[in-house]
Amino acid sequence: MAPNLLMPALVSPLVAFMVWRRVRRQFGRQPVRRGPMMARVAILTVVAGLASLAGLHDPRLLEGLAGGLLGGVALGLLGLRLTRFERAVDGRDLYLPNPWIGAAVTAVLVGRLAWRFLVLMPYAGATGPTMAPTAPQLGNRPLTLLVVGLMIGYYVSYYAGLLVHHRRFARAFG
Repeated sequence: MAPNLLMPALVSPLVAFMVWRRVRRQFGRQPVRRGPMMARVAILTVVAGLASLAGLHDPRLLEGLAGGLLGGVALGLLGLRLTRFERAVDGRDLYLPNPWIGAAVTAVLVGRLAWRFLVLMPYAGATGPTMAPTAPQLGNRPLTLLVVGLMIGYYVSYYAGLLVHHRRFARAFG
């Protein structure tokens, strides 16, 4: 195997496993886990801040990210409205997410990343100084950052809303 194809071959199964776990979490009752949810909100907020730094060089990238974040927040709020909340027999707070919204956001992200990798594959075998300047960058497109912003906005607003609901639920029944 060519050395430049080794990293994608090693990373692809890991990415597929992460996507499978993400989609699997969209189905069935889920317990509210405050620690991991707060960590996800913090990490995704930092990722959004780092991605916004790309806007310093190209304002179109920042516009794509901002549009995606706004759309993601709207989808997150819609997802919260469609989420059912329950109390388990043992007193735990459970939620039943709407599977279609989260799965659609994940599918759009995976589809966009797959498309970008397909665009970059012809350049994977190219070596030498003549091919390097013409190869497009992976994340240097406003549409890519729009999709990333959509995912970040959705999950940050959804998990933050779940945490707010969990706090209210714990006060009312705890």
